[in-house]
Amino acid sequence: MYVTLWPGNVYPLGATWDGKGTNFALFSENATGVELCLFDNDDEEIRVPLTEKNNFVWHGYLPGVGPGQKYGFRVHGAWAPEVGHRFNPNKLLIDPYTKAIDGEFSNDPSVFGYSLDAPEKDLVFSELDDAKIMPKCVVVDQSFDWEDDKRLNTPWHTTVIYETHVKGFTKLHPGIPEELRGTYAGLAHPAAIQHLQQLGITAVELMPVHHFLSHPGHLEDKGLRNYWGYDSINYFAPYSSYSASGTEGQQVTEFKQMVKTLHFAGIEVILDVVYNHTGEGNHFGPTLSLRGIDNSVYYRLVKDDPRYYMDFTGCGNSLNVRHAQVLKLIMDSLRYWVIEMHVDGFRFDLASALARELYEVDNLSAFFDIIHQDPILADVKLIAEPWDLGEGGYQVGNFPLRWSEWNGRYRDTVRDFWRGVDDSLGQFAYCFTGSPDLYQTNGRNPNASINFITAHDGFTLNDLVSYNEKHNEANGEDSRDGESHNRSWNCGVEGETDDPEVMRLRERQRRNFLATLMLSQGVPMLLEGDEIGCSQKGNNNVYCQDNEISWRHWDLHKANSDLLDFTRELINFRHQHPVFRRRKWFQGRPIHGLGINDIAWFNSDGSGMTEKQWLVSYAKVMEIFLNGQGIATPGDRGERIIDESFLIFFNAHYELIEFALPNEFKEKVWEIVIDTNEPRFLDRGKLVSGSQSVPVTDRSLMVLRLIS
Repeated sequence: MYVTLWPGNVYPLGATWDGKGTNFALFSENATGVELCLFDNDDEEIRVPLTEKNNFVWHGYLPGVGPGQKYGFRVHGAWAPEVGHRFNPNKLLIDPYTKAIDGEFSNDPSVFGYSLDAPEKDLVFSELDDAKIMPKCVVVDQSFDWEDDKRLNTPWHTTVIYETHVKGFTKLHPGIPEELRGTYAGLAHPAAIQHLQQLGITAVELMPVHHFLSHPGHLEDKGLRNYWGYDSINYFAPYSSYSASGTEGQQVTEFKQMVKTLHFAGIEVILDVVYNHTGEGNHFGPTLSLRGIDNSVYYRLVKDDPRYYMDFTGCGNSLNVRHAQVLKLIMDSLRYWVIEMHVDGFRFDLASALARELYEVDNLSAFFDIIHQDPILADVKLIAEPWDLGEGGYQVGNFPLRWSEWNGRYRDTVRDFWRGVDDSLGQFAYCFTGSPDLYQTNGRNPNASINFITAHDGFTLNDLVSYNEKHNEANGEDSRDGESHNRSWNCGVEGETDDPEVMRLRERQRRNFLATLMLSQGVPMLLEGDEIGCSQKGNNNVYCQDNEISWRHWDLHKANSDLLDFTRELINFRHQHPVFRRRKWFQGRPIHGLGINDIAWFNSDGSGMTEKQWLVSYAKVMEIFLNGQGIATPGDRGERIIDESFLIFFNAHYELIEFALPNEFKEKVWEIVIDTNEPRFLDRGKLVSGSQSVPVTDRSLMVLRLIS
């Protein structure tokens, strides 16, 4: 095959088809040479040296080369691990800007830049060529008929997030054709869409879909694989194995069609992105992309011993966000997913690692400054996982304006409250009202708090009330992996049981958690499968379980069918009542001259709570009044928002408690609309007024609506 090479352009990076040919561009500051490698259908390789270099970008244009062409790079330079250089042209490398990858990464010895047989381990240059077994980059045609699709821009205060896994959510779904299960097309299938719509979900937060390392050596040796996907190898290409259409560029079109279909259904798409590290791991990891392109540019190396990597993530390496090209890579990726793929936002895994300019977390780092100023990203949803594993990495409440955060304090406080751990009611009250102690003083609103009880990392909701200890034996690490302090309670029996009393308590606890989540100010996030009682058999770290342990099961028995109905009713209740999803903070004082606070707090006997009582650690009961006429912020068109008013009785005590109406409201008539002792919402609740006491079952909550 004869190849004509033109000089081409420095920008854009990656492979860009213009209808007549393709421009290839790769940044490498320390390389001495770059070869573009083209592959035909028989995987035969043609190497084309890129002789043009400007601003450390090696580039060239190939007329006649178009969509479907498979390619990779070989990069020449110094092999000097002791000073941070790991160039090895025997390794075919993935273009950091490729839009599609064909194939899965292997753990074959040839993909390592060093010789596995050498006693010096990673210091000895490997002569093995890996082109035959390496996945290939694919030139793609970006054209797609979006029709009139655009980002939905669902307001934060009306958002309900559903954290889900493309494969796990659909793999066992009986309403989805088998050939589509586990794929982007499966998630866009009417059966999946119907479930999300009936739940009242407004946004799906997809666990990583960037092409990732699925077979790291430590898992492959155990017959396991990377299921979660937090080991990205590329930040532009959607993971090819989630495609039902094909892997030679078709996965890009299938992903776009999924987004378009979800948008048509009124559901936003938020991506869980992992820009803090890559799947190449530490100095013993494979050479797949950035390590071989320019190791000392792309990774944070130990200053006094650059053979080794700084590791703020526990995954072997950390991206060098201090370098302008690495920042550019991340920003180009984010803009690509917004502009070309139409996604609505991002959740940043271990986001504190991105803020590290030196060794300390700095929330005014260059990364956040650039995000803040970028016009493309100005309106998308930005969510931080506000911690990493480095010193000072727990940064809940410290992210800048426009960022929302996974509120780990909310998760911990609500779990402790319902399992009966001694803590002040004041901390629970803060969480219930959107965590103003974390977010109000720095100018943010309640939507800064992404409230969650469970997430992919940890127990499911069912397991949270069924296990005191993690049971991760299937992971092959003798249960050493995973969080040991789960703030869970098994309700008296560890694991599965047929004890009817324990089962009833567990069902009640599940409803308690869900009701607390959906009635709290802030943005609720529901873990996939919690609404149908899915279990992982006590495994709280299923990152390596690409099987029925982690896939969601849809064969519902009676209790889980009731739980699904309860969750649907609960989310719909939240959507109907703006008093539970305010845009601004409670003011805690009379509003609109009504003489009644927008929120008020009472003891179970109806008396007002004192400052001292907020600090009592053993208190487990309280009443909260939410004033539907006390919403100070207007609607979209400036109209006054008026809602019904509610009393909520919380009883986390181990005994039934008789609650009394507050004196201020004894002349009013109230209707009980939610009682978590019941499996469903109450069609016609009991009416309460005057001096009537209201028995609230142990470990349950009750919601009363003001009638007159």
